Amino acid sequence: MNSLLVRFFLFSLVIAGCSIAVTAWLASQATTGAIRQEQGDALRTDAEIYDKLLGIAATHRTWVEAKSDVDGLAREYGRRLALTDRGGKTLIDTGTAGSPPLPVTPKVSIDALNVDSVLKPGATSKIDPRAVGPFRLTDDEYAKMRTVADRLLNCTQGNFTIVESPNRRLRVSTLKPGETSQWPDCPSGDELYTVTKTESLAYDSLYELYQGCVARLPGLYYAKPKNGPLPLDWEVQTLRYSDPAAAECMESARREQLRPFVAEYAHLFITEPTSGAPQAIDLSTTGTNRIILVALGILALAGFASWVTATQLVRPIRALTAATKRTAEGDRTARVDGGAGEIGQLAKSFNSMSEKLAETERQRQAMVSDVAHELRTPLGNITGWLEATQDGLAEPDPHLIGMLLEESLLLQRLVDDLHDLAQADAGTLRLHPEPIALDDVVDQVVNAQQNREILLRAETTPVHLSADPVRLRQALGNLVANAVRYTPPGGEVVVRLFQWQDRAILEVADTGTGIAPEDVPHVFDRFWRADKSRSRRTGGSGLGLAITRHLVEAHGGTVSVTSTLGEGSTFRISLPPA
Repeated sequence: MNSLLVRFFLFSLVIAGCSIAVTAWLASQATTGAIRQEQGDALRTDAEIYDKLLGIAATHRTWVEAKSDVDGLAREYGRRLALTDRGGKTLIDTGTAGSPPLPVTPKVSIDALNVDSVLKPGATSKIDPRAVGPFRLTDDEYAKMRTVADRLLNCTQGNFTIVESPNRRLRVSTLKPGETSQWPDCPSGDELYTVTKTESLAYDSLYELYQGCVARLPGLYYAKPKNGPLPLDWEVQTLRYSDPAAAECMESARREQLRPFVAEYAHLFITEPTSGAPQAIDLSTTGTNRIILVALGILALAGFASWVTATQLVRPIRALTAATKRTAEGDRTARVDGGAGEIGQLAKSFNSMSEKLAETERQRQAMVSDVAHELRTPLGNITGWLEATQDGLAEPDPHLIGMLLEESLLLQRLVDDLHDLAQADAGTLRLHPEPIALDDVVDQVVNAQQNREILLRAETTPVHLSADPVRLRQALGNLVANAVRYTPPGGEVVVRLFQWQDRAILEVADTGTGIAPEDVPHVFDRFWRADKSRSRRTGGSGLGLAITRHLVEAHGGTVSVTSTLGEGSTFRISLPPA
């Protein structure tokens, strides 16, 4: 045991040393990763703030109108947001009177008509799509378009949805800008994509601005349709499919048209609410000497803890070893107090094992006594009558032979019951399942157990499953025989068969003497009987219900009992489906 203590202590020291080295490495890696993650989170937060401010700028004519929205954004992200014009004049500042001065360099510039492609990559235009200006539909146009969209959905019953563009125009989710109706049988599809009056006026204005640009470029001209307005998404098609010079003219015309409808160009400053900028993380102050001292301190603490742990571990192990030796020598009263933790669980398992062994020994002694008692009565009767016959005191007439045969059959049944229990305990109880009609089994058992003094009847429904018919008859027969035995003359025993959910249910209900509440948990114990007198009128061997429980469990089922003293009992067998 001392060797185990030393090995455990040395092993703990090795583990502690390795733990310190690994922890230091992991700490440095984790710190580096945390810094990178924090930086990435900060960049993502800044990008989100930038995008939301772009949306605010695109939907407000001035920053003064957007003051409440910017304040809400600052509260949402817990940042101080400040916007200044090109000359440094403050437009909006969510900081308080005690806030420090703004940094010299702004984070980024906010211009809904010239979006930063680094913070918002992949856009076909530098103009924020939320800037719609004169293209925004009126409430009346929007209501009419909603009606048309509903008609289109009802007409096509297609696998698509209706989405709303920033200018409130409704579009089919599966159609890109520039694509038109694909449903010739549904005129509402074309009607949905018809240019509204608001859009027509906006397109006319955009056309004049666009023509003013391309007129200055040789070889570029776009003729407006004579008999109608410009087509929907004309500006998008021009940007996508025209030469670069024409696309640049369209971009310039759109900026000029939208400029009065968006907030002015502004510099954005993002800081912490109470400081000029987030404080950077600096790990350079952690010196080598400090790391070494901390590591040595941790090693000393780990060594002390390991020694204490090893001592506490050895003490209950020694107690367990002594208790195990006592148990091996036949002492069933040995118990161990192992405390908490794994050793405590081991001690509890040992104590539980000792209690089981003691209980098993008590059951074995009781079983031997019960078996001897059950065998003694029929053997005594057989021996006495045979000796009387041998001495000439009794005649071997049919009555005597019948009585001796009945005692022999009683012995045979007791031996068979003990054999079945031995097989169940050893796990060698064999079943021979086959498809059976369970209602036929019930009828056979009821017919075999008929008694003139009580009413025995069956209430069945057709139930089919796969089971061993012989073993099921044996299990059900034990329950019926037990019910008949404890039901007084004039009483009734009913055997019911029905299905509940997906299980087959067998119930044996009687109007007998019932079972006391304190005796119910012991009904299925072997050699247990409510009548302790072991009289032949009410008592069997005390093994029938125990055998029934084993047979039912071998079929994957359960058996239970409910009883009211003086009113009767109900035994229930529940069997799984075939």
